[in-house]
Amino acid sequence: MQKITRISHITLLISSLLLNSAFAATITLPRTGQTTCYNEAGTAIACTGTGQDGNKLKGAAWPTPRFTDNSNGTVTDNLSGLIWLKNANCFGTQIWSAALTSATTLAGGACGLTDGSTAGQWRLPNITELESLVDSERNSPALPAGHPFPSVQASYYWSSSTYAVYPDSAWVVSMNDGFVDFGDKIFICYVWPVRAGQ
Repeated sequence: MQKITRISHITLLISSLLLNSAFAATITLPRTGQTTCYNEAGTAIACTGTGQDGNKLKGAAWPTPRFTDNSNGTVTDNLSGLIWLKNANCFGTQIWSAALTSATTLAGGACGLTDGSTAGQWRLPNITELESLVDSERNSPALPAGHPFPSVQASYYWSSSTYAVYPDSAWVVSMNDGFVDFGDKIFICYVWPVRAGQ
């Protein structure tokens, strides 16, 4: 009886590991949006056989449409499920601590919102969420074609993520060219609140 119990525990352990590894392999990162290939001089070339991002197109394909304007001051990203404030320039530029406060106190009735949202539902996006908006094929702004954000600024936007090497800095993304960088938390950058999908 004891051997059967041991075999059962081993079988359960193996089953559990196989089940967990199956779930771990199910996440697929999205594509970058890049479909053009370039040589060292920056000239566009045929992509076939180059091994470049524009040739391989790895990752999950973007949904069509990528964004849905909810007609209430919000936009849903159909790739991530996140809901973004449509007005990407409601707060202008602020230092990091003020940006965090502006995002978390945002509520319906402000910034063109008619969605009934309340303070605490909105927040500053983390660096991964903010960078997920970037289309690597575009610039000025570095957003997918046909995006519904009329007030995106060609400048840096704050994320809520601190830069671990220099904790007095936070990660930022330039919506001009998609460049990811970090900046001192006392610098001023734009604020673009987000909230989870319903």
